[in-house]
Amino acid sequence: MKFTDSFESAISALAANKLRTALTMLGVVIGVGSVISMIGIGEGTKRKSLQNLEVMGANMITVMPDWRRGGQSQGAGTGFLKEEDIASIKREVPTVMLISGAMRSNDTVKVGSNSTRTTILGVEPQMAQIRNATKMHSGAWFTVADNQLMERKAVLGYQVYDQLFGGENAIGATIKIKGQNYEVVGVITYKGGSGMMNPDDQIYIPLLTAKERLMGKTTFDMISMQAISSDVMIVTQQMVEDTLYKSRKTASGDALFRVFNQGEQIEMVQEQSRLLGYLLAGIASVSLLVGGIGIMNIMLVSVTERTREIGLRKALGATKQVVLTQFLLESVVLCVLGGAIGIILGIIATNQVSKALQVPPIVNLGAIVLAFGFSAFVGLFFGIFPAMRASNLQPIEALRSD
Repeated sequence: MKFTDSFESAISALAANKLRTALTMLGVVIGVGSVISMIGIGEGTKRKSLQNLEVMGANMITVMPDWRRGGQSQGAGTGFLKEEDIASIKREVPTVMLISGAMRSNDTVKVGSNSTRTTILGVEPQMAQIRNATKMHSGAWFTVADNQLMERKAVLGYQVYDQLFGGENAIGATIKIKGQNYEVVGVITYKGGSGMMNPDDQIYIPLLTAKERLMGKTTFDMISMQAISSDVMIVTQQMVEDTLYKSRKTASGDALFRVFNQGEQIEMVQEQSRLLGYLLAGIASVSLLVGGIGIMNIMLVSVTERTREIGLRKALGATKQVVLTQFLLESVVLCVLGGAIGIILGIIATNQVSKALQVPPIVNLGAIVLAFGFSAFVGLFFGIFPAMRASNLQPIEALRSD
């Protein structure tokens, strides 16, 4: 009996019990589909997170008070970020190219009958370069002179602009912040951020205007700076920490501030995404193993049901090898066919779930090859025992069975 004959016989046997064949394949379909969709969604989420970090600014380092150690409390005294901190960084850290303090408040902004609650940031003009926000939808950033003269001018993030003006021209228009009139001089192009630090949901005003006219603060909520290149990020971060530690520490020696390195955050996201991908692939692989066990169970039932058929075929001259090949092929065909269906469903699930989560849909070719190969291996591995059991049946004993 040729291999093609064994293959046709295996297909005929599976086709004779379509419902059972479909239910047997279900575990493999779910397993393969899960591997592809979970890895694809994980990759999409990772890319989205990296995009969000990159739009915040390249080579950016941010200093913030450490609230857990009293860095923001009035009684801490030395825990505040002040002008002298910026001055000391400029003086002692030569790898810092641009630096700006920032004051922040959350307020309701109104234009006519439209209003929205957003984050107001008082910053110096160089914050545009530090935060990679130089590309404008319309207008331009306020100038150094605007800051020095404490002008009431504002640059809108795209989400704020859309909520207040609905796509209409905003340049020259007046918005109200805490009852004060501010002239809109620029709208930043859409950056696609999200979360509490969404760059699209912010309004920038001159730092001195925020200090003297709007917020009444004398200290910064954060200090942002840009290193001269990505190669010196770690060195720059360490030098900034050393500089601030001299004056911003508790009596026990704990730093009253925290320094965030944009590059470290990107690496952290990549590492977390990689671990999450392994976890999801592991969970999906368990589904494949469960599916394989189900196939072995059904194949053992099939061998029992077809014992007289096997005995008759062996009595007519079928060899042990022929019977083994046929039952093994049935198991492998089940898994390969289930794997093919699982790939299609996995791609569909990746696209639909990514669309719902607003992350890029990524169909990973490596995940497809891995899932399909693993499903074929599962079919081969879990089909061996039933196939050997069928091939070892003795013709006379098989024909005597009920």
